[in-house]
Amino acid sequence: MIVTVTMNPAIDRTASIEALHPHALNRLGRVEQDVGGKGINVSKMLAALGRQSIACGFAAGQAGRMVVDTLRAWPGGRITPDFVSLSGETRTNLKLVEPDGSLTELNESGPAATPEQLETLTRKLLDHAGPGTLFVLAGSIGPGVPQDIYRTLTARLRAAGSRVLADADGPLFARAVEACPDVVKPNAYELCQYFGVETTEDPDALIPMGLTLTGRGVGLVCISMGGKGACFVSGQHAWYAPALPVAPRSTVGAGDAMLAGVACGLDRNLPLEDCLRLGMAASAAACTTSGTRPPEPGITEQLLVKVNLVNKR
Repeated sequence: MIVTVTMNPAIDRTASIEALHPHALNRLGRVEQDVGGKGINVSKMLAALGRQSIACGFAAGQAGRMVVDTLRAWPGGRITPDFVSLSGETRTNLKLVEPDGSLTELNESGPAATPEQLETLTRKLLDHAGPGTLFVLAGSIGPGVPQDIYRTLTARLRAAGSRVLADADGPLFARAVEACPDVVKPNAYELCQYFGVETTEDPDALIPMGLTLTGRGVGLVCISMGGKGACFVSGQHAWYAPALPVAPRSTVGAGDAMLAGVACGLDRNLPLEDCLRLGMAASAAACTTSGTRPPEPGITEQLLVKVNLVNKR
């Protein structure tokens, strides 16, 4: 069983724009609306891969009801929403996509959660926990949620026998790493920020950082590099996978799709390299759709045979 956790879900509005001009009038082209948040995006991609998931987190107000209702009615019935209600209103995010794929995101902070509501969510997650459950803790947190929440949840869920995948940035990522998740998925910028070095997309520079994390107890480090591909580090082994040649409509959610592919492979008990290939194929497939919509059935499978996983160590 896979449980995704989205503490700060959103209504994602993705708009096309010819060019972004700061401090000037900008006219938007096509605007599409999806329910989102990193964990929810993982659930949507898992559904496209034929896997069931339980989507947990916080939901507030009319927008929160839209999130829950949309997931409950998801085609194929592969997503089961199990959210805790908050006061206020679930946030709405605006994502601006330029013709070359450049992305600008304008994200709201989201509603606040009380300590009691956080404890309710924690108990809900622990009720799902056990040796057969894989948790995906992904995305930002709203006001009232402590920055060490992913570390706390990772420790408690792993103590219950579950595997934990964490995808966050800044302090959330730094504290989560302390609890040694089974998988972390930083992008190149987030990883370099964590180590306090200049941002690079050179696999030969990123892989040693991944090795440092696995040396501290993290099981698998998936480093996404956008159009440059991805690096993967497990134990003392490392791989580099070039990005697949697809015509991108939007890169929004590509990293979430990668995490979904890896989670799907782990849940199916596939060999590790097959999990990594599935992550790369799912990420590329997500780029063929606009907004955070999952790809059409069969696209990921078509791309899977094109993944080139190069041993680096």
